[in-house]
Amino acid sequence: MAFVTRQFVRSVSSSSTASASAKKIIFKHVTVIGGGLMGAGIAQVAAATGHKVALVDQTEDILAESRKGIEESLRKVAKKKFAENPKAADEFVEKTLSSISTSTDAASVVHSTDLVVEAIIENLKVKTELFARLDKFAAEHTVFASNTSSLQITSIANATTRQDRFAGLHFFNPVPIMKLVEVIKTPMTSQKTFESLMDFSKTLGKHPVSCKDTPGFIVNRLLVPYLMEAIRLYERGDASKEDIDSAMKLGAGYPMGPFELTDYVGLDTTKFIVDGWHEMDVQNPLFQPSPIMNKLVAENKLGKKTGEGFYKYK
Repeated sequence: MAFVTRQFVRSVSSSSTASASAKKIIFKHVTVIGGGLMGAGIAQVAAATGHKVALVDQTEDILAESRKGIEESLRKVAKKKFAENPKAADEFVEKTLSSISTSTDAASVVHSTDLVVEAIIENLKVKTELFARLDKFAAEHTVFASNTSSLQITSIANATTRQDRFAGLHFFNPVPIMKLVEVIKTPMTSQKTFESLMDFSKTLGKHPVSCKDTPGFIVNRLLVPYLMEAIRLYERGDASKEDIDSAMKLGAGYPMGPFELTDYVGLDTTKFIVDGWHEMDVQNPLFQPSPIMNKLVAENKLGKKTGEGFYKYK
């Protein structure tokens, strides 16, 4: 009897596992909208792990630059991965590049794709308009994902008729190096979609973590208030920015201080995130704007990319 029971349990367990596995979506064809640093990085890691990728942006010139950047990045990866075998390195680069096609017409590409990952400007109106249009052309099974770092996934998903097949897939820059991916599940995201995206992230060689659709998800929800609190400490005259940076590097073991990191990320990017959160929750002290950061952004002192932010750069 015990033997029969064990066999029955094994049979049921095996059937359940097979059933759950059968329900998941295997993403073979991936469309990435946006050929900037993030979009190109996502396209690169997807192509390098055996996926067919279509990279979409507004002009051929942008796509040519994206492809050039991907090739340069791939050669760096290949040089390390195949240090003793230059021929294998060249083959890896060529094979990966051959898996990436480009297009300026998103609608013509998404009809045959399994997954659409959007990595365009952090603007809710622009994102919702894009997804509303793609929703009309994409196949029924196609899953949509946004790489937004600060906007509410639910608000973007509501522009489509596939809220159950919509989630957040937040990569980190530089994508080929950074291992983390935040997989964001909205109240409408199906378990099938969520699990499929978790598996997809793993196939890319990433470490996925899950989070609900809360402002900033995990990393930015903790990181941005930390940066803002450092700025407020400086604004009150409690400590110099140099001492705050030194304290966090030497006392907390952080590789960069908060002011160095804000300059690296971009003051405009940080301000955009905080302003968006402030609009959603005006009373939250963590989301209060910073007068000094607003002043620097107005003066176009955005950090390293403009040569000056909290610090000056040559």
